[in-house]
Amino acid sequence: MIATSRIHPRSVLVVAGACFAALTVAIVVLGSVPADVSVRETVLALASPAVVDAMRVVNRAGDWRVLLPGTLLLFVVFRRARETWWLWVVLMAMAPTLEWAFKQLVGRTRPESLSLSFPSGHSTAAAAFFGAVMFLAGALPPRVCAWVRALAMVMILLVGMARVILRAHWPSDALAGIALGLALAAAAGLLASRQPAHTAPPPSGC
Repeated sequence: MIATSRIHPRSVLVVAGACFAALTVAIVVLGSVPADVSVRETVLALASPAVVDAMRVVNRAGDWRVLLPGTLLLFVVFRRARETWWLWVVLMAMAPTLEWAFKQLVGRTRPESLSLSFPSGHSTAAAAFFGAVMFLAGALPPRVCAWVRALAMVMILLVGMARVILRAHWPSDALAGIALGLALAAAAGLLASRQPAHTAPPPSGC
């Protein structure tokens, strides 16, 4: 969806924001998304012990104990991140804040517990972080940029799947978290693109 810099952050913001809004309305009005149960059962059918163990590892990519040092690493790797450091700090702070707020607003419970589930916090945080990586990767050589962006998208999807396989969320919770996180990352990317870049290299065209 955002594999190349030719797709403007504004487009990602509109599409992801619309997806999140549609899912939120569906949950509030209908109480569920029609395909949630069938998709969850299909995904859980893949949950062999080996897959569950692998997903427990993947799940850490949505945990603040990994994302905090990961965010600091962005400042080391990407000059553009250092120039607009406040945007990425705000991004990673807004992700859990908005996720928590929507959990309280929507009030949906998890598949197997009474704690709140919509949207998935891990999915939101992972999408915000790896969405930022996708934007910042535009400064890398084209081939490296393409690989980084592809791997970032894979990680976003895997974290979402992990939340379902680990029985923590409905599929729509994970999808909503991905949409919210990408919308926040796109908003940060859009703001960053409007900031003067005194020392950053020109975009690579990835």
